[in-house]
Amino acid sequence: MRVPVLLVDDDAAVRDALSQTLELAGMRPVPASSFVAAKDHITQGFSGVILSDIRMPGRDGFHLLAYAQEVDTDLPVVLLTGEGDIPMAVAAMEKGAFDFLEKPCATGDLVAVLTRAIATRQAVLATRAETGRQESGDPAARLIVGQSQLATDLRVRVRLVARARGEVLVTGAPGSGISKVAEVIHLCSDHARGPFEKRASDGLDRGGLARALAAGQGGALFLDEVGRLSADMQIALIEALENPGEVRLMLGSTEVLDKSRINPELYYRIEASIVRIPSLAERPEDIPVLFRHYVAQASEQAGGTVPEISADHLNALIAQDWPGNARSLMSAAMRFVLGVPQEVVTEAGLGLAEQMARVERSLLVAALARQNGRAAAAAEALKLPRKTFYDKLARYGIRPEDFRAPRRITDTE
Repeated sequence: MRVPVLLVDDDAAVRDALSQTLELAGMRPVPASSFVAAKDHITQGFSGVILSDIRMPGRDGFHLLAYAQEVDTDLPVVLLTGEGDIPMAVAAMEKGAFDFLEKPCATGDLVAVLTRAIATRQAVLATRAETGRQESGDPAARLIVGQSQLATDLRVRVRLVARARGEVLVTGAPGSGISKVAEVIHLCSDHARGPFEKRASDGLDRGGLARALAAGQGGALFLDEVGRLSADMQIALIEALENPGEVRLMLGSTEVLDKSRINPELYYRIEASIVRIPSLAERPEDIPVLFRHYVAQASEQAGGTVPEISADHLNALIAQDWPGNARSLMSAAMRFVLGVPQEVVTEAGLGLAEQMARVERSLLVAALARQNGRAAAAAEALKLPRKTFYDKLARYGIRPEDFRAPRRITDTE
């Protein structure tokens, strides 16, 4: 969707010329001949920016700037100045104008300033939207960050599973936040006021399990990496599932569970209710939202102001693979706040072809994940011929079967 630019100028010829320039630049001009005509478009929820002449009959650009600041201090206003008005424009900058341009201005300069203003506005609105979701929503809305369909589906799945009382298996790639999502499920449940106990499955013995179950009474017990339980502990866990008492068992795994190493009865029980966390590679559109969220958190922890994040920086982050998922992105945000943006420095050395290849790979992975590993459906969703799609999968070493949900075990198996 094209971003609107409220274009305010009393000269019809200038408005028409600027409107054409904005349209060619992929923006949507909203022309207005005066402050009165522009006023109704200036709202706190306006998704675009304002471009206004300073000298106009009646209420001029300074009055418009003051009004826009009163309505929304974060609404960028770019002013157009005539010859000799530069001191006035500088004064306007001190009063909150985003920038100014001297007429007649070069098309490249105009588009560059407006593009920067639009990026600033979109970042503000994204932050506001996320803050609103966190303040008004349930724990899933507050704690599972993302605007993609996969993130929305995850929140829906978490809420659905939370209402049940059975055991839950949370899966995902390393660093995707398995224990965090398990805790969100607990916080969305009727037993949110109870404890949420976490234990590692590796090395857990019967005594440790008994103590953990006792500690989780009235709440939930989360066992991480359930596939690493010993054969004896798997039997102990099955016994615990038969008589869980007032504790809900929640299990996590970053690995595809090996049915040859998992007791069939245990596997059958836990695979009935699975919550899978999509990787960042599957939802690259969430990377900017998550990064801004983590930067805000890191800035608060560091006791400083939130630094500005450029569009180039975000694009470089999107182009990366992020095998460490949310955990790695969180670390990158902390380094960014501390002035050490290592990921972007690394990406700066990549050529356009390499960056585009990374983006293409992310889109292929996301399509397969949405279609549960069905390559034909994924190719159709991306509007690619099947041969082209399979050639691309081979080029990036992507296997459709890695994105298929585990098959349910039947009683006859």
